[in-house]
Amino acid sequence: MKKSGQKLLLIQVVFLALAAMTFMLQVPAEAADPAGTATKATQLANADVLNTLPFSDRQDFADAARGLVAPAPDAVIRNPEGRIVWDMNQYQFLNEDTPMDTVNPSLRRQASLNNMHGLFKVTERVYQVRGYDLANMGIIMGDTGYIVIDPLTSVDTARAAIELVYTHLGKKPVIAVIYSHSHADHWSGVKGVVSADDVREGKVRIIAPAGFMEEAVGENVYAGNAMIRRSQYMFGTFLARGPRGQVDAGLGKSLPVTLSSSLIHPTDTVVHARQEMTIDGVKIVFQLTPGTEAPSNMNFHFPQLRALFMADNCVGTLHNLITPRGSQVRNAKTWSDFIREAIEQFGERSDVVFLGHTWPRWGNENIMNFLSRQADAYQYIHDQTLRLANHGYTMTEIAEELRLPDALDKEWFNRGYYATVGWNAKAVYQHYLGWYDGNPANLSPLPTVEASKKYVEFMGGADQALAKAKASFEKGEYRWVAQVVNHVVFADPENRVARRLQADALEQLGYQSESAVFRNFYLFGAKELRQGVDKPFTRMPTPVDVFEALTLEMIFNSMAIRLNGPKAAGKSITINWHFTDTDERYVLYLENSVLKHIAGKQSENADCSVKLSRNIFNKVMTGQTSFLARTLLRQITYEGNIGKLRELMSMLDEFDLWFNIVTP
Repeated sequence: MKKSGQKLLLIQVVFLALAAMTFMLQVPAEAADPAGTATKATQLANADVLNTLPFSDRQDFADAARGLVAPAPDAVIRNPEGRIVWDMNQYQFLNEDTPMDTVNPSLRRQASLNNMHGLFKVTERVYQVRGYDLANMGIIMGDTGYIVIDPLTSVDTARAAIELVYTHLGKKPVIAVIYSHSHADHWSGVKGVVSADDVREGKVRIIAPAGFMEEAVGENVYAGNAMIRRSQYMFGTFLARGPRGQVDAGLGKSLPVTLSSSLIHPTDTVVHARQEMTIDGVKIVFQLTPGTEAPSNMNFHFPQLRALFMADNCVGTLHNLITPRGSQVRNAKTWSDFIREAIEQFGERSDVVFLGHTWPRWGNENIMNFLSRQADAYQYIHDQTLRLANHGYTMTEIAEELRLPDALDKEWFNRGYYATVGWNAKAVYQHYLGWYDGNPANLSPLPTVEASKKYVEFMGGADQALAKAKASFEKGEYRWVAQVVNHVVFADPENRVARRLQADALEQLGYQSESAVFRNFYLFGAKELRQGVDKPFTRMPTPVDVFEALTLEMIFNSMAIRLNGPKAAGKSITINWHFTDTDERYVLYLENSVLKHIAGKQSENADCSVKLSRNIFNKVMTGQTSFLARTLLRQITYEGNIGKLRELMSMLDEFDLWFNIVTP
């Protein structure tokens, strides 16, 4: 093989499996952004919040602090190399009494509640570690060891969490790990609490809902690069922590600074409604809830302990029906129905409900109120969106008009810290009707840049548009300023006056936002308008055990997505793949500028036939070895024209992780 092909697969075939694990990767800001102060309009808007919500209700603070066994020793978690990966000290400013007119008071309240961290006792034999990650880690004390629920996002934070448990509850073996659902912040830290060897030897059970493996690695594979980039906005990845920066993520504080990701395949799968298991003397009744907060999902009840775990199906905030980072739309009616099913099956037999994020709720009456009113909130948004849609209202009109009734809206757990009512209404509309509003004027609009240039021309040029926008800014019309100045920025991204004004408008919208997600989007957009796009890294490593979880179907489908159709025009290439350890065979063939594959076959007329083990393939793909090295060792063999494989790989696009969002 020629030298140019030494790292053929390593360099050319970088799949999007990484997205399922690292779309939430976070790098801390090194210095505070040059953020501005709150304008008078923002100060008044935030002050008005204090008069509209029941801030005198302090029950959440009592519940969030209840059962504290021990806080984090110093609130800092380091990885084995000594690098800080989690630091709760950076949010200390939220514990101070100083006024913050740059933070919506309702969001500040939620952020303060999420500041409470450490090991908490939920009820007899049930504990949680909170504030060590975006998610919570649950601990159930069995007869001889621990059952871990949702081992966080990172090996480092999960390891620190279990060490906190060992320190205060005693060193006992982990008997089982339960993945409640397929989102990575609930399983990616698993190797921080158990080893793959112990699982293989039968010392530890890994329990997951039906469809877990496919969904865990599959949801973010195909659009993963876009999701990673957009998640930087959603979680405020590169924003400084502080009153003018990132204060919270709605569900919790944030995500680990760097992710040490892992995955161990389940040994047990929950496939039946009300399936029961007894683990180390603890009976568990599972409730499958597919298509709710995650495609593969379940709640579960501990009848001996009268404790109900609702995963992320109920949390201390209105949840997203579609995430701003991007995802498939979630079914609000299904979500609501499954909460009610949990009420019917477990509600009267529960004295506490604990959750995948935020804090527990105690007392049967309180539990029933919490569960039923969250279910009602999702159904209300679902039903009223469709009612208005059937009256002819468009997605944006519905989002502007729809409000929860007071009985639901004044419940703190239905406030929009993670999602908003309007955002979720758009998700319901999209689920049933798609993004198109039915107006022929919007059937085939001009692309953004071209339209923006014409808008600016119609407004009399950039200077006149900006002069009018500045007047609107002075009136506090920040939504309109952001909308209209966006046209100037996209017509001329080098217009520094437009970029500054757009950033100023987004910043004020961020300061006013009750949603942590909206705040992060606005403030990060302002940051990139002012400073441009920082690129602290270009590529992130893929853990082998995560890559192993990808099926070959996913891998070849990802290659098809990366194929540059125009480059492939008129070309025809056929490659046979034989994975010797699994005896899987695939034909990968290019025709009509489409890359296709057939499982279980080999072509007699292939341009090149490659043989290797899936194990070697995984190591090549994750950078642990090279294609050439394994070929020289005869661990990879081929027949035919290897140049055809190289030609095919040269037509696969590499995606830029740092594509522009607030500029063209």
